[in-house]
Amino acid sequence: MSDSEELKDSIVIILNKHKAEDITVIDLKSKSDIAEFMIIATGRSNKHVSSTAEFVIDEIKSRGNKCLTEGLKSSDWVLIDAMDILVNIFNKESREHYALEQLWKS
Repeated sequence: MSDSEELKDSIVIILNKHKAEDITVIDLKSKSDIAEFMIIATGRSNKHVSSTAEFVIDEIKSRGNKCLTEGLKSSDWVLIDAMDILVNIFNKESREHYALEQLWKS
């Protein structure tokens, strides 16, 4: 198992542990060079989105990886770019609006 696959699995465990909903993992290896995996999840509120994102960020950093984040202040959509893995945590309305699965799942 590659490092990015192990990190992906670890992130999914963190999302489940912190009650993120509708967790989807999209394998991007054959679709794009931007990352190997995209993880999409939904939080129950903006506060839940931001706190869940913080747990994911802590996990990424605890493994010695760097990440960039966007959206923590508004928390309707937090993007965590962990280089080989993109994590998108949305509130329900934003997830429905942006429909990332429709862009990448095919």
